[in-house]
Amino acid sequence: MSTCSSVSRDSDEPVSGTAATARTWLLLEQPGPWGVKALTSSHLDPVVGRALEAAAKDTGVRIVLIRRPGRHADRRMPATRRVFAAHTVPGKVWLHSATTSDPARLLDLDFAALGRGEHAGFDVVLGGRAHDGDPLALVCTNGKRDRCCALLGRPLAAELAASGVQGVWEVTHLGGHRFSPTALVLPYGYAYGRAEAHALKEVLHRAREGRIVVAGCRGGSAWERPGQAAELAVRHATGEDAAEVLSVVRTTGAAPRWEVTVAHVDGRRWRVDVSQSAALPPRPESCGAAVLGSPARMDVVAVREERLTTALAS
Repeated sequence: MSTCSSVSRDSDEPVSGTAATARTWLLLEQPGPWGVKALTSSHLDPVVGRALEAAAKDTGVRIVLIRRPGRHADRRMPATRRVFAAHTVPGKVWLHSATTSDPARLLDLDFAALGRGEHAGFDVVLGGRAHDGDPLALVCTNGKRDRCCALLGRPLAAELAASGVQGVWEVTHLGGHRFSPTALVLPYGYAYGRAEAHALKEVLHRAREGRIVVAGCRGGSAWERPGQAAELAVRHATGEDAAEVLSVVRTTGAAPRWEVTVAHVDGRRWRVDVSQSAALPPRPESCGAAVLGSPARMDVVAVREERLTTALAS
């Protein structure tokens, strides 16, 4: 029987412009089983989970649960849990970490401030500090949301961990089950689809150097999906791989067509035409879907560098 990921791969569905959107990611360690909506269907207190969902709504913060690769028996519940917060907007990128014995402490955070890229409250409330380790590789493994995430994601996370890659965590949900195995790399916030161990190792190696790998990239989570596709198109066209040098500064239009302006820190700008269409033929968007769908795809139609002109005084 075909899976959603095998159908997507066989149809060569493009991955660009499909990443989840979040300016800030908040990660809470929660071993044990995860349900479809992990914040309220895991061994995390569901009252706390619902309160966290409400607190983060419309703030630009996305909360996910993480766990180390391997078996997840309840007896392994740690006395203290790791917590990470990462802001992904270029020019303000940071990754801070902390520990807590009480997940309810996260409710004391100022989520609006986190979404704006302010980490002072995280540091004060949870005793956080700048993460001095390797970049984080979050691999989606929640089989309750889609079996492809478990069948493909868990072996990938286990292989990376067994080979000594640091910073590998399983994560509850990154979206885009049909691109499994999917991964998110922090602090820069670029997501990858159909990930393989050797390729993800290269992504992490380059991230340590402050570089972005475009191959297999779904987009940067700081941007909405048209911006994700546009920024990746500029990187592809120019060969630019440095992190934090490109920003989406303007998006005009509406579905199914946008003009996106991408700016470089050196002053260059590009106007990128992005078109949305339905991926055909209809296919399962997830293995649990009752009906076939036609997921939206983002196609870059044109990339035009703006030519700056200098007016000469007469």
